Amino acid sequence: MSVVISGTGLFTPPEKISNDELVACFNSYVDKFNTENAQAIELGELEALSYSSSAFIEKASGIKSRYVMSKQDILDVNLMRPTFVERSNDELSMQAEIGVVAAKQAMEAANKTPEDIDLIIVACAYTQRSYPAMAIEIQQALGCGGWAFDMLVACSAATFGIINAANAIRSGTAKTVLVINPEILTPQINYRDRDSHFIFGDVATASVIEDESTATGDHVFKIIGEQPITQFSNNIRSNIGYMNQCSPETQHADDKYFIQQGRKVFKEVLPMVSNLIASQMEKAQVTPNDIKRLYLHQANINMNNFIGKKVLGRDPEPSEAPIILDEYANTSSAGCIIALHKYHDGLTSGDKAVLCSFGAGYSACCLVLEYK
Repeated sequence: MSVVISGTGLFTPPEKISNDELVACFNSYVDKFNTENAQAIELGELEALSYSSSAFIEKASGIKSRYVMSKQDILDVNLMRPTFVERSNDELSMQAEIGVVAAKQAMEAANKTPEDIDLIIVACAYTQRSYPAMAIEIQQALGCGGWAFDMLVACSAATFGIINAANAIRSGTAKTVLVINPEILTPQINYRDRDSHFIFGDVATASVIEDESTATGDHVFKIIGEQPITQFSNNIRSNIGYMNQCSPETQHADDKYFIQQGRKVFKEVLPMVSNLIASQMEKAQVTPNDIKRLYLHQANINMNNFIGKKVLGRDPEPSEAPIILDEYANTSSAGCIIALHKYHDGLTSGDKAVLCSFGAGYSACCLVLEYK
């Protein structure tokens, strides 16, 4: 049995924040903090905060802007966080709502109806509640049958979800699967931290996974190689959780937001990912010259450039390793799916591609694809 990705969808929030806007707010906060704590800073009890800059952000990450679900309060120096009106239990939740939009696009691209879908997997970095599962809520909103569940594997969730979908199809427990990645990431950001306030944006993506024999979409990718891998590390971490309230003295500490040791991540993750891709290409009997697209996790331009050069043996052309993080920033698991969704034109039957994620855990997953 051959399993394919037969359609993708993308929800982009209506509001956008440029680096200049984000930096202006952050630097206003720096002035406010340094002024309010001038005496402690002078006595050496506190360290003065330093400005950020758009040039620093772009050089460090390649990010120029990001889409968000709530712009105004992120840029309010007295708040510096998104705020949302809490919805009643009878209303469709925000995460389900954006997932539904992406899912409908993916189903349209794959020529599928809700009746065709018999499994929904919501795979992302965070869900806005523990239960009921976001996937089951989306299942009801779309009018699909079958079964549904959530899974969290940080930035690798989308590719891990696709592998789970493929295995469900091979086992006969599902025929057509929606893998949805509703990534509302701005609530996890410490907008007062110079090293991370710029990293993430909000978005939702979706993919339809099915048997090749039933696929009728215009852009179909056959999965010809796949392998996930995990290795425990504390170098990327977010400690937010339902147990935080049980330790009120640290409930709002900085480690309840996204934190990372960037240099260690770069040093440890890149060899792991490069070796994973190389091993899967060898297993699928695909050479670097066969690869027409590298759809990589969109976290950092320097990481992507390193992996692209390692895999291809040369610097990739922009069309070979499309970058979307300049516009969308890091969207966790959705980033590589955005790249796949937006940059498949120009491929011809038989062309090979790599879809690869990597991130916290550590987790990484590589799929070798053949365009049909």
